Amino acid sequence: MREGVGCKAKLKHCRIELPATLGFPHGELVEPRTQDQAEPPAISKVSDPMTQTRLFLTAGKIEADRVFDLLQLAFEEDGLPISTFEVDEDAEIFDVSVYTFEPDEIEPRIRDILGSHAVNLDVQREQVPDIDWVAHSLEGLSPVRAGRFFVHGSHDRDKRRINDLGIEIDAGLAFGTGHHGTTSGCLDMIREVIRREHPRNALDLGTGSAVLAIGIAKLAPIPVLATDNDPVAVAVAQDNVVKNGVAARVQTETATGFHHPAMRFAAPFDLIVANILARPLMQLAPEMRRHLAWGGSLILSGILETQRDKVLAAHRVQGLFHQKTLRREGWVTLHLKAKSTY
Repeated sequence: MREGVGCKAKLKHCRIELPATLGFPHGELVEPRTQDQAEPPAISKVSDPMTQTRLFLTAGKIEADRVFDLLQLAFEEDGLPISTFEVDEDAEIFDVSVYTFEPDEIEPRIRDILGSHAVNLDVQREQVPDIDWVAHSLEGLSPVRAGRFFVHGSHDRDKRRINDLGIEIDAGLAFGTGHHGTTSGCLDMIREVIRREHPRNALDLGTGSAVLAIGIAKLAPIPVLATDNDPVAVAVAQDNVVKNGVAARVQTETATGFHHPAMRFAAPFDLIVANILARPLMQLAPEMRRHLAWGGSLILSGILETQRDKVLAAHRVQGLFHQKTLRREGWVTLHLKAKSTY
């Protein structure tokens, strides 16, 4: 991904890499809004030359991809940051954003570009607050407890108790600090499954920060393969694995889906954990079954409550059957077991 130019959110979040001088959160993780989340702040039409402005359009996936490509090409020489991220997963609605200190000059150019390609979308604007995003993100990241797990940043290291299984994850370039309902739900489900089933190996698919892989390795002395399709996330994951003292157990690899030699070498897995999104989870159901050991467990999250039945149905036809559902903040974590595999 080219830093500072644009990115497309293919998974749960869009990571936007922007220079600190632009006043935008370096490496901020943008989460999709669910229906019960608040709308963005009121849009201001007043331009402050010292404040960055986000000019954005909202559209369906196909149109948003088209607009992103048009704007990225048009503003390539200007070096303006451009991003797209999903704001409504169920409806597949995306925001395409251009960040600038000169909105009164850039907005007409955007309208001209769209008009010349018969794109009929409104351009909206909002000012980006001038915030120390590093300090701000740390202020909001209070420690999270999930059973014996204590997920914390380095600034809260001294708050660990004697019997805590501490997982130190600082806010950064990869998803997974324990604060999202999907992450804490997975940690609770992992604890239950490991305590009851004693798996001999595990796969964390779409590992992000490696918070789940680290949790597995701290609970059980077993080999864990942690993969992600984003090489930046894998680098962050490896750093976290080392920092948490589980490098001897956790192997990190860059991989798309199940396409990696390490997968074939380590399979079948007694435990597979995948905290990504409902759609790719359903698409990967056949591969999940093929790589899961007989009687093994599958823990899935990144699923909205409204998507639960579809995800379960996609896996049921593959011989993966529902055992339990945990619900957190409008998200669900599912535990399924293989009736037969391999």
